[in-house]
Amino acid sequence: MSHASAAPFTRAGILTGIRLSLPLWPSIAVFGAAFGAAAAQRGLSLAEAAGASALVYAGSAQMVTLEVWGQPWTVSALLAAMTVTGLINARMILMGATIQPWMRGTPLWRTAMTLFVLVDASWLIGVRHRSEGGRDLGVLFGAGIGLWPLWVASTAAGHLAGALVTQPRAYALDMILPIFFAAMLAPLWRGVRPALPWLASGLVALVVQRLVPGYAFIAAGAAAGLVTGLLVDDGAAR
Repeated sequence: MSHASAAPFTRAGILTGIRLSLPLWPSIAVFGAAFGAAAAQRGLSLAEAAGASALVYAGSAQMVTLEVWGQPWTVSALLAAMTVTGLINARMILMGATIQPWMRGTPLWRTAMTLFVLVDASWLIGVRHRSEGGRDLGVLFGAGIGLWPLWVASTAAGHLAGALVTQPRAYALDMILPIFFAAMLAPLWRGVRPALPWLASGLVALVVQRLVPGYAFIAAGAAAGLVTGLLVDDGAAR
C-alpha cells in the first residue's frame, strides 16, 4: 500500500529519465565492453560475464572483483571479493540516504525495483531532477533502467571481442581500463586539496602492493582514501 503523499511514478517520468541518460550511453557502452573483454581474459564464459552485469549491475565493483577472481575459488578469495565489493559500494549507503525522503511512502516492490537499477549516473540524474523541483520517481527509475540493457549488451559484445584476442598486451588492450578511469577522473579535478583522498588511496595501494602479497592493496587503498576524505576539508560549500 502506498502512502497518500508518496511521490508520483509515471510513464512520462520513466521516458524522461531514459532521455536524460542518453548522453551517457557512449561511455557506458565503452565501460561495459571493457568489462566484457576483461572478463573473457579472466576466463569467464559469456553467460557468466553477461549474467554478472545483469544481476550485479555495478560497474566499478564488477571490474575490481575481476582482480581477485580466481579458479578454483577459496574461502580467502571469496572473502576478498566480498570485502572489495563492500568497500567500493559503501557509497551506495550515502546515495540511498539522500533519496530516502523522496521515496518515502513508495510501495516496497517499486522501491526495490528502483534501487536495483540505481547507479551513480541515474542517482545524479534523479537528484538533479529533484533539486529542480521535480518529484516523479519515474525519472530516477528510467535513468537506471535505460542504461541496464546497454550495460548487459555491451558486456556481451566486449566479451566476444576480447575472447578473440589471446595476447591483449600485444595490442595494448590491457591499457583500456587505466585510460578509461583516467578519462573519467580528469573532469573531476578541482585542485590538489579535493584530490588528496585519491592521491592517498593510490599511494597506499602502490606501497601495500609492493610489500604485501595478494590483493590487500585494494582494501588498503580504499581505506586510505576513505580516512583521508573524512579528515580533509575539500573546501566545498556546505
